[in-house]
This record gives sequence, C-alpha cells and structure tokens, in this order.
Amino acid sequence: MSLNSQEYQVLATLLEQLQADANTNQLDAPDLRQRLTSLQEFFRQRIVPLTDTDSRVQSYRTEISKQLRLLEVDVMFFQGARQASTAQARLQTISDRLTTLIQYCAAILQQEENGEK
Repeated sequence: MSLNSQEYQVLATLLEQLQADANTNQLDAPDLRQRLTSLQEFFRQRIVPLTDTDSRVQSYRTEISKQLRLLEVDVMFFQGARQASTAQARLQTISDRLTTLIQYCAAILQQEENGEK
C-alpha cells in the first residue's frame, strides 16, 4: 500500500467513525463541530499535499474538498435545529454526505490499487 493509499485509508476510517457516531446519536452539535474541524485539518495537512498524477484521483480529491465544505454547512444547520425532528433530518443529511465522502475515498483507493498492479 502506497503512502497516498494509507492517507486515504485513514481519512475513510475517520469518516466511518464519525458516521457511526452520528447514526447512533452519540454526538451533540459542539462535538460534531469539533470532529468536523479535526477532519478538515487532517484533509488539509495530510491529503492536500499528496501528489497524484492520475487526473481521476485529483478530481475525487476536489470533490472531497467540496463535500467537506458542504458538510460544514450541514453541521451549521444541525446546530440551528430547534425541533427533534429537524435535528434528526439534519443528522440524516450529514450521514448521507459522509457516505458520499467514504465512497470517494473507496474510489481513490480502488484507483490506487489498480494503478499499482
């Protein structure tokens, strides 16, 4: 497994952990905000500097960046939810966005694996 693959695997694991916690309602808004900030920092510090010659991987990384920004907006909406039903709907949106991010990581890992063969 290449260094790039290891970094994307760590990102996928962090996303999966966050999704599991969000799905079991173990996170309140401040916790969710803090975890998102940590996730964004990891992405900026460990993923952005990676050099990828494959244009598809670069496209996925651009999409991940965009989805992380949208996730930040989703978290802000969750923080503003006043009713339990609204908060639950916002958590579902967050979970869906995390699923998308996990799928992008899986696609990059698959791409990296195919490139190494």
